[in-house]
Amino acid sequence: MIALVSVRHMSLVRRATTEDAVEVLRLRQVMIDSLASAPGATDWHPQSLPTLRDRLADPDGEFAAYVVDHPERPGAPAALAAGTLEYRIGRAGNPQGLIGYVFSVATDPEARRRGYARACMEELLHWFREQGAGYVMLNASADAEPLYASLGFTRDPDPSMRLHL
Repeated sequence: MIALVSVRHMSLVRRATTEDAVEVLRLRQVMIDSLASAPGATDWHPQSLPTLRDRLADPDGEFAAYVVDHPERPGAPAALAAGTLEYRIGRAGNPQGLIGYVFSVATDPEARRRGYARACMEELLHWFREQGAGYVMLNASADAEPLYASLGFTRDPDPSMRLHL
């Protein structure tokens, strides 16, 4: 029987550190690959690593990542939830203008269905609340939507547009 991580066992969740940077990138790639029809390129990892390490080294910054260590691989996280805090001019319902963005949630395939992603998300949401975010946004795959819905997320009509620079 697989034991699920619960709020009572949050000690399993920790904030990622600079020493976790390579593994954080690996888990981000797990998420990216799960959304694609084929595994994606990883040649961008070395370029991303210095910036990620800088962000992980700043506990007072606008970026946070939470991990659960893999039960069979010491020193390697099994799950990740990462996000950023962004300021926008306030408005009704969010007068401080702080918005949380969850952009990377992943669990190693062999460690799924144990509650690790949920535990990491709960810690990340707690961090967003402590920072004063008025709300949190994310993009959800069909497979992940039940987890996010159980945490209180709802689907919004998305008028987003994008420009690649």
